[in-house]
Amino acid sequence: MNFAPDLSTVTHGIQLAVAPVFLLTAVSGMIAAVAGRLARIIDRARFLENRLESGGVEPAKAIRMYAELRELRQRGWLVNSCIALLTFCAMLIGTTIILLFLGETSALNILRTATVCFLAGVVFFLLALLCFLAETLLATRLLKFAELPVRPPN
Repeated sequence: MNFAPDLSTVTHGIQLAVAPVFLLTAVSGMIAAVAGRLARIIDRARFLENRLESGGVEPAKAIRMYAELRELRQRGWLVNSCIALLTFCAMLIGTTIILLFLGETSALNILRTATVCFLAGVVFFLLALLCFLAETLLATRLLKFAELPVRPPN
């Protein structure tokens, strides 16, 4: 493998490879946000499971709690899928950065591979966004927006 002999080629290679880092930053921020959602799902599921295991829950309420646990399991699956997709996205973007730098600073002809890695990373990011949207919609479906009791006019 022959590397570029001059500084301007190396500098251009670094500039070219840094552009995907912005996407990598967005991915890491989204992983942090989604991991926070997963933590809240786990906390709520543990709370419900502890209440059910301790006993003393009336049957009608226990049925609602088991239904909520089912939905929390679905949300957990979506969030885990989202994190997996984001992780694959980050790995592909990182590979893209390496390939772009090597392609610019060496005689390797790897532009096509870098393009495929970048596009695959974007596809994984979009799929992760779909999982995030589905989980968010499921979470808001669980909410019970109670209305204030209506007082009769005097």
